[in-house]
Amino acid sequence: MTLTKALIGSNSLATKGMMVLLGSAFIALAAQVSVPMFPVPMTMQTLAIMIVGLTFGSRLGAVTLLAYLAEGASGLPVFAHGASTLAFVGPTAGFLAGFVAMAFLAGLAVEKGIARGFVGTALTAIVLSAFIYIPGVAWAMWIGEVAGLDAAKWGADSFASIWKWYMSPFLIGDASKAVIAALVVTGAWKVLDARKAK
Repeated sequence: MTLTKALIGSNSLATKGMMVLLGSAFIALAAQVSVPMFPVPMTMQTLAIMIVGLTFGSRLGAVTLLAYLAEGASGLPVFAHGASTLAFVGPTAGFLAGFVAMAFLAGLAVEKGIARGFVGTALTAIVLSAFIYIPGVAWAMWIGEVAGLDAAKWGADSFASIWKWYMSPFLIGDASKAVIAALVVTGAWKVLDARKAK
């Protein structure tokens, strides 16, 4: 059972729709809390995505992220630094696609009982935080080749530059955000369990 199901109980379409809207708004707000870095800003976006996935479950988490991406595609300034449509063709587009998978897999881990308790939830969150580097880096390298662009302009022309610009500056932050997400979610479960016990 997911945290939102335990808290809300309702499984109606209206309730799910409201959760998707609130979840995508939460992620959009978190994306605006950022530290400018080249070529990918460090934001609180992945923290919010992880919380949504761990609390909404796989399908609703993925739908929430798809709604978030649709909002950006329609021109709403929901991505880091108020970006929208152009983010889908820039060097960070692969991370956007990875966000959907991150939310889905986080929710699936909860549903399968893998993300249970603080340690299991934290480990799941850390692994999934590392997972988004795969589509993120692959896109940054691929778009340069396909579009005939100079990937060096966004630091994706070699593994050394990818490590320097896309990975190493973010690893500690991503691990920290994963642990914070685990603390938030498992803490909320403890509060809920304590209320039920009264």
